[in-house]
Amino acid sequence: MPGRKAKAQANEPQERSPGIEENFVRLEEIIKELEAGEHSLEETFAGYEEGMKLVKTLSGQIDKVEKQILILSEGDDDEREGNI
Repeated sequence: MPGRKAKAQANEPQERSPGIEENFVRLEEIIKELEAGEHSLEETFAGYEEGMKLVKTLSGQIDKVEKQILILSEGDDDEREGNI
């Protein structure tokens, strides 16, 4: 029965990606670890790599939020113009 399988998958917990705040917290942790300088070169490089991936992810997340804000503000502008 295909319907049962679809329902079972819908009830499974879905992995969610970390939000902006969570990514900023993790990036701050990585920066503190790198600044401490207590890790091997390999660990430092891995931390740097993870940090750069987070920066890229955060950039995309911030861009998405900015676009949503622009859309919302355009809606506010349209409403104001209609009320004048």
